[in-house]
Amino acid sequence: MLSAFARAFRTPDLRRKLLFTIGMMVLFRVGSFLPTPGVSYPNVQVCIEQTADNDLLGLVNLFSGGALLQLSVFALGIMPYITASIIIQLLRVVIPKFEELHKEGQSGTAKLTQYTRYLTIGLAILQSTTIITFARSGTLFQNCTVDVIPDDNPLTLLIMVITMTAGTGLIMWFGELITERGVGNGMSLLIFTSIAASFPGALWSIAGGNNGAGKFVAVLAIVVLIIGLVVFVEQSQRRIPVQYAKRMVGRRMYGGSSTYIPIKINMAGVIPVIFASSLLAVPTLIAQFGDATAGWVQWISVHVADPSAPLHMAIYIVLIIFFCFFYTAITFNPDEVADNMKKYGGFIPGIRAGRPTAEYLDYVITRITTPGSIYLALVALIPMIAFIVLGVGANIPFGGASILIVVGVGLETVKQIESQLQQRHYEGFLR
Repeated sequence: MLSAFARAFRTPDLRRKLLFTIGMMVLFRVGSFLPTPGVSYPNVQVCIEQTADNDLLGLVNLFSGGALLQLSVFALGIMPYITASIIIQLLRVVIPKFEELHKEGQSGTAKLTQYTRYLTIGLAILQSTTIITFARSGTLFQNCTVDVIPDDNPLTLLIMVITMTAGTGLIMWFGELITERGVGNGMSLLIFTSIAASFPGALWSIAGGNNGAGKFVAVLAIVVLIIGLVVFVEQSQRRIPVQYAKRMVGRRMYGGSSTYIPIKINMAGVIPVIFASSLLAVPTLIAQFGDATAGWVQWISVHVADPSAPLHMAIYIVLIIFFCFFYTAITFNPDEVADNMKKYGGFIPGIRAGRPTAEYLDYVITRITTPGSIYLALVALIPMIAFIVLGVGANIPFGGASILIVVGVGLETVKQIESQLQQRHYEGFLR
């Protein structure tokens, strides 16, 4: 594998792409440490140390590489773009115009991408305003004794909102540049960078605690085991054979080929875990605005907000399974696939074209998604339970969502580099 990397850097075109990608990732990390105008950076560091166990907005902070709690220029990270992309995909179900644009091909996709950009900026304005409000009121850093925004006049707050929103737009531009001129999917690589950047600090904090060496080895072993499981399942797929009949177009014969439809066990990816985590954070967020002595606030804190609570884990599993089926149903339409196959003369051997093909695909998808959703729930819960038992906390950045993203993006990027190497008659990473 090391020789394959060496060959990749010896290829001028591929070396340019790799260096450009690395440069964009470095700029992204630098922006995560630049404080927003109006924020007292020393006071922010004091508040982070005083409220180290606060898990409010933890998922967004993870995807921003810790930039959220730093209140930096890139505090929002890539999360507004992820949310906008998911919303646009969901709107295809309820807005026929969006579905028509999706079917138009490249021109329709370009329009949907433009809508996603506009929605990203709108969400960035909303989220930056919310985060600044939390920081001013003390909700972001509970029990902190210093002010993170010493001068909170309207002009300063407006500049902070504009800066954070512009930071989100810059991140979006970085991602598109990487996709166009670099290697891999830009947005995915930026998420990968954010999550991977928090791993060394988390491992160092575990090694420096009580029984640090033993816990460090145990956590490392669990992470390696989960990564192996994720790689095995993410590479697995059910291949449905498809045969194309021969047909005459003018004087030429087309068709007669055999191919297959690859159906992954986990077609929804990490989206169900993100949805489930976001919904579980809503009751906790609401409880932050209630009286701490109220019964319902204490009940939410004990049974819903605590990751080690049995009710929290049960709701988490149910939500992951539900969203796994829900998102798979949105992204894979058996009727559309069956119609496209019928249009081009394709059929599944033993299955009639048209409606029987759609019913068969729906049956296969349901059978595949069932173990896929259970696998996703296990990957999300096993690290959480194991780390609670070890006493290293449930909020360190080795959860199911982070491992799924890091492994998935890593595999996809390596595949793209390998395909480019093979185009130049070199061996890939796998011999």
